[in-house]
Amino acid sequence: MSFISDPWFYAAALPAVLLMGLSKSGFLIGFGALATPLMALAVPVPQAAAIMLPLLLVMDFTSIQQLWRHRDRELLRLLLPAGLIGTVIGTLLFGVFSAKAVAAVVGVLTLLFLAQRLLLPSKRDAPPPPKAVGFVLGIAAGFTSFVAHAGSPPLSAYVLPLRLEPLRFTATMAVLFTAINLSKWIPYAWLGLLDTRNLATSLLLVPLAPLGVWLGIRLTKRIASAWFYRIAYTGMAATGVKLLWDGLR
Repeated sequence: MSFISDPWFYAAALPAVLLMGLSKSGFLIGFGALATPLMALAVPVPQAAAIMLPLLLVMDFTSIQQLWRHRDRELLRLLLPAGLIGTVIGTLLFGVFSAKAVAAVVGVLTLLFLAQRLLLPSKRDAPPPPKAVGFVLGIAAGFTSFVAHAGSPPLSAYVLPLRLEPLRFTATMAVLFTAINLSKWIPYAWLGLLDTRNLATSLLLVPLAPLGVWLGIRLTKRIASAWFYRIAYTGMAATGVKLLWDGLR
């Protein structure tokens, strides 16, 4: 069974996997969408997404094992169907929109959301965003997750203003993206992305997958809510700039 042997690929892939694991833990939430573009410095974006998919499932199950009881059931009832609809749309439109175009759109929307939060900060007693907005952003998250594993920015735009406790936020995102990532397997195989070379490369990287999650969960349990959200918004800003840059260059 062959696998990628280019050392430059692993120079990009190792930090990308660790970064995604830390993001899955909630500690660096917002930075996870940088992982696939980072890996894509060495391989095409669809191949990077295919290699990352098995690793995401390892990370997801590691997160769920430790955080399942903290999930927000009501929020999942809203976002889970929307996310799965988004993966169906991603399957049907795969190849119609380039990964660069999707990255640019996600980057612009992310930066617009952050600008709105900065210029028009919401009051603590402000009502939560409408559920219809959450459903639409859930669909967008499923679609962008399918194309480039960049589902976090659209979803964070809805969930972050809810100001959930860090563990509840992290657990809810973990359950949601586990379902979304599981739903990608058949479409990815159908599109020819899960070839033996990509899977063998994923297998080499598997030991790193739970490491970042394990470390991040312990940090998330210790971090104050104020700093948790500061890091999240910083991650979204970095992700927005990077995705926009990737889309325009």
